[in-house]
Amino acid sequence: MSFKVFAELVELKAKTASIFPFLMGFLYSWYHFKQIYWGNMLIFFISMVLFNMAVDIMDNYMDYHNATDVHDYKDETNIIGREHLSLSLVRNIMWTFIILSALMGIYLASQTSWIILWLGMFSYAMGIFYSAGPKPLSSLPVGEVTSGLTMGIIIPLICVYLNIYDLVPFDWSLVSRVGLMSLPAAFSIANLMLANNTCDLEEDTLNNRHTLVYYIGNKKAVRLFQLLVIATFIAVTLSVIFKIVPLTLILIWGIFPKIWKNTKLYSQEQIKTKTFPLAIKNLAMIVSFEVVLFFIGIWF
Repeated sequence: MSFKVFAELVELKAKTASIFPFLMGFLYSWYHFKQIYWGNMLIFFISMVLFNMAVDIMDNYMDYHNATDVHDYKDETNIIGREHLSLSLVRNIMWTFIILSALMGIYLASQTSWIILWLGMFSYAMGIFYSAGPKPLSSLPVGEVTSGLTMGIIIPLICVYLNIYDLVPFDWSLVSRVGLMSLPAAFSIANLMLANNTCDLEEDTLNNRHTLVYYIGNKKAVRLFQLLVIATFIAVTLSVIFKIVPLTLILIWGIFPKIWKNTKLYSQEQIKTKTFPLAIKNLAMIVSFEVVLFFIGIWF
């Protein structure tokens, strides 16, 4: 298997969705508590990326198995069928990543707090059942919520608590503050999933995948996409007002015209190869600018 094929199998280009929320949790820990446990961060980062890749492998694996014969998705679109990958090799890579990631998570929990174990178990359950089972979450009208919550909120929450478990209790005050800070990433990740499902509506329906778009239709899905873009910038503003993040993050409104331009272009037509990349660009711009502005705010 070439690196190019492996990168597509694990959807390497989509790792922005987990890496930047991790960085937000890292920066929050330093900004409010001036405490970073570098060893914990390294282990968690590796564990997080391994599991993220495993989930994407599982998603491709299950899509391959569940594809119907009414179109050519299995042999022409899915990476496994298109590249004639060995199913046993794909399974072995997937389970290796899951086991290694789980062992790292258990170790972190044993060294810090068992709250980390419960948060990790929740994330693993969401990740595995997102693709596996008789009715994967990705084929139901909850895929957007699942991906946004797990990657956008749970990842930074785990990251923060791995750094401050010995300083503050894990209570609703901490969860609400980290949660509000994480909403922009959560909304943007949910929007990425929503855009993907909108573009794939016909193909998903043929494969018996009844996502949120199947129930609300294209027009309402596009309207929801627009509302989540606006909610993203409102959430950043609220985080600044409540002093959860540095004042510099208010400058994120500077990229709103570009984000909204992409949103309007996507709203005109939902084509996987043509306009879906605009949703990817929106996600990358929002989370990367958040991290950069947060970093600037800490030092200046």
